[in-house]
Amino acid sequence: MKSRKQKESFFTKNLLLWHKSSHRPLPWKGEKKPYLIWLSEIILQQTRVGQGLPYFEKFKKKYPAVTDLANAPEDEVMKLWEGLGYYSRARNLHAAAKYISNELNGIFPDQYKEIIKLKGVGPYTAAAIASFAFGLPYAVVDGNVYRVLSRYFGIEEPIDTTSGKNKFAALAQALLDTEKPGTYNQAIMDFGATHCLPAMPKCGDCLLKNKCTAFQKNTISILPIKSKKIIKRQRFFNYLLIDFENKIYIKKRTQKDIWQNLYDFPLIETDKIIDGQPALKENIFFKKWLAGTGAKIRGVSAPMKQDLTHQRIIARFWKIEIQNPGFPINNNWKAVPHKNLKNFAFPKVIDLYFRKKLLPLKLF
Repeated sequence: MKSRKQKESFFTKNLLLWHKSSHRPLPWKGEKKPYLIWLSEIILQQTRVGQGLPYFEKFKKKYPAVTDLANAPEDEVMKLWEGLGYYSRARNLHAAAKYISNELNGIFPDQYKEIIKLKGVGPYTAAAIASFAFGLPYAVVDGNVYRVLSRYFGIEEPIDTTSGKNKFAALAQALLDTEKPGTYNQAIMDFGATHCLPAMPKCGDCLLKNKCTAFQKNTISILPIKSKKIIKRQRFFNYLLIDFENKIYIKKRTQKDIWQNLYDFPLIETDKIIDGQPALKENIFFKKWLAGTGAKIRGVSAPMKQDLTHQRIIARFWKIEIQNPGFPINNNWKAVPHKNLKNFAFPKVIDLYFRKKLLPLKLF
């Protein structure tokens, strides 16, 4: 028991020592405004710092206060978030801002138990806000923390199980410097992000290596351990780029599925790739939607892919010209001038198609 306490004490002491000269300079570091800390933490969920940083700056400039974000139109918020992925974060961010503005008089909650009630805020984000903004003694546990702790203490319990999560959470809390919780939390996250890296950790000059179990036992490459392997299902999307009088039809995704509240095109989902015109023309939705419009298929793109956490989307874009609009059953379709498409937030696979035209249309 004594040696365990010594190992824990050594960890905290040397981690803070490392942090004094090695911390990353980021625009939200040292920030005390809980709104901006919350904003940065939501953006950095499932996002690398380099990718998230310009989004933080854009949101901070556009919505300097939580009430500004609360009063913004949803489409505007989604457009500003475009390209960052995991769009439920943006929807939850907006909903929580409205709650703070309308129910809490625009005052950000200052207690952990209230912070964690905000939509989209889990234990990690609540601990980060509580410690950074209010100096409250709550330890963060994210991917970096799992990696550092599993290696240093040689923990082989999977991090994606309930018992594993509980074990790491308890250990993280025991290691926390309660007098400087914000500094400690920043230190362990920085250490995992810049020093105790997933593939090439800097063990040679590590202050912790003398007591690091993984370093001593040469098990660095296998820690941390996950028990579950994600199996992705494939979905095949056929997007209809229906053109009429220099306008193109788009629709908002309101169903409970991926990309909720983003825009896309009229979509026919199939169980495999559609290769030729005849197969598309025979599809029941194609017949239903475009009957009587004089539709002509002018071309199709090669398949484009977008990988999500549990899905792989394989999309093709069919260029279609019509002589007159019919669509009596599709009141949610909206005809938009080509030049105005940039005002709407689209999924990445569509954004790539527009911005880069990586895969040219095959003309028939």
